[in-house]
Amino acid sequence: MSESIKASLRALFLARYAQFRKHLHLRLGSEDLANDALQEAYLRVEKSTVHSAVRYPSAYLFRIALNVAEDQRKSNSRLLSVGEVEALYDMADEAADPARSAEARNELEALERALAELPRRRRAIVLAARVDEMPHKDIAARYGVSARTVEKELRAGLEHCCERLGRDFIQRFGPGAGKQSSCDDR
Repeated sequence: MSESIKASLRALFLARYAQFRKHLHLRLGSEDLANDALQEAYLRVEKSTVHSAVRYPSAYLFRIALNVAEDQRKSNSRLLSVGEVEALYDMADEAADPARSAEARNELEALERALAELPRRRRAIVLAARVDEMPHKDIAARYGVSARTVEKELRAGLEHCCERLGRDFIQRFGPGAGKQSSCDDR
């Protein structure tokens, strides 16, 4: 943009600043948004590279401000609102509790000990089914056993781990699913 065109746009922008702000405020519904858009519009005019005279300079400047406001609206729509941020602050951060962390570590160590007590194939079946989330038929093929054997080994392994952790075993699939049984009731 030639310096004379830029200077005339700058002068017009400053002369009509109050009018632009009023129209933007009405259009956007927020004086703060209007002020922010005008400041950014001024910077865009300073950086712009129009080489010929602008036919309707006032409309050109207002359109720049509207485009800036729309860009800011899109950008802000990805941000959390004040209410959402306050709600996040009010949430309890249970993961940060040192006592819970220590308890979880102890429970994990107890599970590792319980798994180590299992026969090798049973331990491998429990880990494949619960950690690797492998289907029973794939586990059966891997170990050369039937799917029913996989189910029996998995159940026995889970019951053993529940017993060592002091928890009740709840069968989630198959016959008797959802029924709670104590590990001591065998």
